[in-house]
Amino acid sequence: MKKQRHIVKKVEEGSIAEEMNIEVGDEILKINDTEIEDIFDYEYLCQDDYIEVLVKKPDGEEWVLEIDKDMAEPLGLEFENGLMDDYRSCYNHCIFCFIDQNPKGMRDAMYFKDDDSRLSFLQGNYITLTHLSDHDIDRMIKYRLEPINISFQTMNPELRCKMLGNRFAGEALKKVDRFYEAGITMNGQIVLCKGINDGKELEDTLEKLYKYYPVLESVSVVPVGLSKFRDGLYPLEPFTKEDALDVIRIIEKYQKRAIKEGPYHFVHASDEWYIKAGLDMPAEETYDGYLQYENGVGMVRCFENEIRDAIKDKKKSPYNKGEVSVAVGLLDKDHMTMMCKEIEEAFPGVKINVYGIRNDFYGEMITVTGLLTGGDIMAQLKDKSIGKTLLLSENMVRISDDIFLDDVTVAEVSNALHVPVTIVKSSGMDFLEKVLNA
Repeated sequence: MKKQRHIVKKVEEGSIAEEMNIEVGDEILKINDTEIEDIFDYEYLCQDDYIEVLVKKPDGEEWVLEIDKDMAEPLGLEFENGLMDDYRSCYNHCIFCFIDQNPKGMRDAMYFKDDDSRLSFLQGNYITLTHLSDHDIDRMIKYRLEPINISFQTMNPELRCKMLGNRFAGEALKKVDRFYEAGITMNGQIVLCKGINDGKELEDTLEKLYKYYPVLESVSVVPVGLSKFRDGLYPLEPFTKEDALDVIRIIEKYQKRAIKEGPYHFVHASDEWYIKAGLDMPAEETYDGYLQYENGVGMVRCFENEIRDAIKDKKKSPYNKGEVSVAVGLLDKDHMTMMCKEIEEAFPGVKINVYGIRNDFYGEMITVTGLLTGGDIMAQLKDKSIGKTLLLSENMVRISDDIFLDDVTVAEVSNALHVPVTIVKSSGMDFLEKVLNA
């Protein structure tokens, strides 16, 4: 890997860096005579109340700045590369990888496979452990980078090699022991593939993972996503209602065991399993504070509770009557319809149309809201009654430029449907406020 240069992009006004005449375009070479590998080295080395910073000016002149400051006081610098290092991509060939199921012609970022342990800490990404060196693990323990999110899939070494398409994937599981011994909090993920790592294999995996509990505080079990772009990929089948019931049975067995012995329920089924099985969502306390929320675990329960709390808060507040619409994936349609009926009953004169959007872009087996595209929304709502605004979840768009997965913009959807589009945060309170203030 080439050595990354740490070029200053911004100097905060009134900061130590400004006082020391560090400027945009300067390069930070060393702190306390130590070279900086990435943002974690930088933050760690800046903690002391006295530091020496080696700076290289654009003309090549080098300065050594001696800085007295408060403990943990930041220098006030931002860098051209926020991670201060290259992002590490994945070289596994996982049979369940959704990125391999993207069609051709999408923007380059849609094909980037991340397996960077630092992003696991910063952004909650899941890593396979196959890219971690002993040096990486040493740094993660030294800097207490926790929780670390690990994509397990199975604890059967031979099967893991097959599922990840990497002959070292089974051996990589031994790295979990180092995190466990150091007390580094972990969360896990299992992407379940029918006939491969489900059933008895799932039970064996959970049994082996349980020895890391409660340092491994949670494990989510999610069904593999299958798009229509699978030509040449490993043959995988969708799960049935009976399969979902079996998965939930296994998970609830371990939940009952874990909650008797520790503070957490340990393993969680994603919402999709309960919907597919035709069962009610578990009670809120089952989710242990929504440790696996970003994996689709507890989103429905959380949203329902937030809506009901928001209704109580807003019951006597003024609101705007009229018709609005919300578009969701087919998986979420029934639950969203139920919650919108409760809103309509609580606020007379409010009408909410709930439209379930079929995913023609990725194929009908993809039913989650977050993978809907602007093109499908426009095509399926063009003749529908929308009302004053169309509400869409922030999970559908890249917020920085309001663009959907198919590169259609929010503005294009708005223009095509001749109504304003309102982006809603992932919170029941924000949804209700956007409905009542439309």
